[in-house]
Formats: sequence, structure tokens, C-alpha cells
Amino acid sequence: MKKRVAIVTGASSGIGEATAELLANSGYKVYGTSRKADQVTNRPYKMIALDVTSEASVAAALKQVIDIEGQIDLLVNNAGFGVAPGGAEESSIEQTQRIFDTNFFGLVRMTRAVLPYMRKQGAGRIINIGSILGLIPAPYMATYAATKHAVEGYSESIDHELRTQGIRVSVIEPAYTNTQFESNTQELDSKLAEYATARKALAKLIKISVAAGDDPGVVAEVVLKAASAKNPKLRYAAGKLARRLSLLRRFAPAALVDMGIRKEMKLDSLDSIASQA
Repeated sequence: MKKRVAIVTGASSGIGEATAELLANSGYKVYGTSRKADQVTNRPYKMIALDVTSEASVAAALKQVIDIEGQIDLLVNNAGFGVAPGGAEESSIEQTQRIFDTNFFGLVRMTRAVLPYMRKQGAGRIINIGSILGLIPAPYMATYAATKHAVEGYSESIDHELRTQGIRVSVIEPAYTNTQFESNTQELDSKLAEYATARKALAKLIKISVAAGDDPGVVAEVVLKAASAKNPKLRYAAGKLARRLSLLRRFAPAALVDMGIRKEMKLDSLDSIASQA
């Protein structure tokens, strides 16, 4: 029986690497992607070059897989990057467009490119790596959170569109994950003095939270669960914190959620310090 074929974007490190490895060790023929695939070696899966911000690159990579395998059964949209914590207005329009071009439109490009192949097969799975920040507000990370909110809406909408074609879509919602995500984070390009205190305090808080976060393998296990499910769910929270926050968002009163976010991020004390500066 021919192996199922999976493509995992952003598979050179972190969640993408863990997911590609787990899928490969679970019987999938996996193609991981990275803009610099030739720099990634010694993996149980094949790496191919792909830039999700380029339609030509996306089309060429998928054609390469089809020419070799004749099928694509699973697409995991994982490629993305973040912006250092700070006020939303500290990212220029150009920087905001760049993060959307990768985190959201890159996912859309990949999805649009793979659908004709999956439709011809009459089956396929698309799993989008979102974030719990696609469900809750993210003060001082508004631009990144906005891309993940967009992923949520897009995923839920197209899942309804594609079910009758044998294709299902799920979104995975991790919380803090212990990866090298920080090394793939851009500095704000329009810094303002008004946010200096908050930037410094939030950068420290996030660094501590990421270090204490879930192993990427936790997210990979949820991806495999969604890919293997006979009747996949639309949303899968990944990790204890993500599950707790997901439940809180869905069932707790809005005022309680608001208070909890401000308390957890110490926003009121930050605002007080900033006003005295």
C-alpha cells in the first residue's frame, strides 16, 4: 500500500521540524519545506526549497512533489514569523503587510495550490498551525495575533466549502511553545518612546513563558491526531495552557477574560509606570 504523502511548510526547526519527523516516523512520506532547504540535513524526511510568499515557488514545489509521488494527502501550513512585542502602531504598514504575507497569505497560497490535486484525488487533509492568540486578545502582539485570527476565520470557512469534495481542514492552536521562534522574530520598525517600558517588560515575560512552554512534540502529536481522525474536528487546542485558555474564551464572561488577561500580563502596572515616565 502506497504511503500517504505530506507537505509541511517551515520544517527546518521548531513545530514544523517536530511535525515532519513525527509524520515520517508514523508512516507518511514527508516533504518538509524551507526557503533554504539545502542548509537542512540529517532528517527522516526530504527537504525542498519553497518560499510561501511566492506563487511561482509554491507552484514549482508542489509540482515537484506531484511529479515524484503522484499525490498529496496532507498539507501542514506551519511557516510563519513573529514581531517583537510592542505597541501595534510601532509596526509600519509595510511590516504589517510582510507578516500577513507569510503567516496568512502564505497559507492561502499553499492551500489554493494544493486544492486542485486533492480535489482530483477526491480526498485530502489541510492542517493549519494557528495559535491560541487566534482566539484571545494579545496586547503588544496585535499584528501577530491578527494573522492568527485570520487563519481561524479562513480555516473554518473553507472547511465548510470543501467537505463535499472529500477535503477537511483543521486548525491547531498552541500556546507558548519552547522553540527558537525568537530567532525568527523581527524587530519593530517604528518604535515610539511611549511603549519603551512595556516593550522591555513584555519581552522579558514572553522569553520566560516560551522557555517554560510546551515541547514542539506536543503540537506535533496533535497534528498527527487531526490528520488521522476519521471525523476531524475544526479546532484542536495543543497543550494544557491552550486547552485552558480555549475553554475560558468560550465559556467565561467577557469581563472575566478581560480581567484575567490584564492580570496575567501585568498590564495595569505597566500602564501606571508608563504614565509616570
